[in-house]
Amino acid sequence: MATPACDILFAMPPNWHELRKDFPALDRYVYLSAAAGSPTPRPVRETVSRFYLEMEEAGDLLWDAWLARREAVRVKAAQLVNADPDEITFVPNTSTGMNLIADLLGGEGPVLSDELEFPSVTLPWIHRGAAVHFIPAVEGVIHRESFAAADAPRAATIAVSHVQFSNGCRLDLDAFGTLKEGRNLVVCGSQSAGAFPVDVRKNGIDAFATAGHKWLCAGYGTGFVYVSRAILAKHPPRSIGWLSVENAFGFDNRQYKLLASGRRSELGCPDFPAIFALGAALDHAMAIGIELIAERILELNTYLTVCLERAGFTVLSPGGEHRSGETLVEVPNPRKAAAFLRERGIVVTRKPQGLRISTHYYNTEQDIDACLAALSDYRSSL
Repeated sequence: MATPACDILFAMPPNWHELRKDFPALDRYVYLSAAAGSPTPRPVRETVSRFYLEMEEAGDLLWDAWLARREAVRVKAAQLVNADPDEITFVPNTSTGMNLIADLLGGEGPVLSDELEFPSVTLPWIHRGAAVHFIPAVEGVIHRESFAAADAPRAATIAVSHVQFSNGCRLDLDAFGTLKEGRNLVVCGSQSAGAFPVDVRKNGIDAFATAGHKWLCAGYGTGFVYVSRAILAKHPPRSIGWLSVENAFGFDNRQYKLLASGRRSELGCPDFPAIFALGAALDHAMAIGIELIAERILELNTYLTVCLERAGFTVLSPGGEHRSGETLVEVPNPRKAAAFLRERGIVVTRKPQGLRISTHYYNTEQDIDACLAALSDYRSSL
């Protein structure tokens, strides 16, 4: 039996090992790249296959049933973030969601963001002519105090990620909700939805966008947006389609009344396969419990970072309250290092400073041991 790379031990409930069986990819790879794109559990593929079988056998005769199934998924997405179903809009990715939000709020004034952000969080505002002010990170940490209205540049909106894609810095959303002081709080959840609890009411979030292919394990082309009822009532959408209006099947070309719900921004016929995939992934995650998933992710991440530091590697991700499921570790020639690990069946993400290693609930300490052993071998090969 291989000697563990680290002597820190955590109790593992037996069900974590059982849940791994839902992910066939884990039989082939040590998969530590959920922050880029996660493998999907079997129920996702089964749900999408069911839809195409139904369409193969009956065309669109199940249209009404599919619409009902779509609304059931909307309820699940709303439950995930403690929103009302009418405040949820299905989108194919975070960029679409952030553009939808920027269309609604971009005219209200400047935006306050930070220098670690993924471009999808900031570029939509800049494209619409809004001034975006970037708060600097200090040693890889975004300090919430820097966003206080008394100290920060004037802004109508705060736009930040719950967890940063680059180094995994996790923000305290409750604290941001407390200090927003009349500004809109817009949050990108692509690196946190499915991994950490989000409560848009408790956190004071006005708009939230996430993709489903990362920590939600729903595959590409899936995601949703929450926009508060107050913003929906205040701002009409820039783009609409024939299903954005009441009495859509009246086919009136000359006048219309917009739907009051977020469904008005779902243009044209629904992308049923993606929505149903998202629903299956939500069922899978919520059956476990997001709080338990978060605990497991942080447990594994702590094991990883402590083992890396004991082995002499430099960890560039913050710990403590800012810890997430992502660890950025410094290595020379990240491209070569990622390829070295891939040859051993270990999947991580290459970054300019090193490798980003993601620990999701389906990972194990043994996955981390294998990754650490490969990193040590890579270092010895240089």
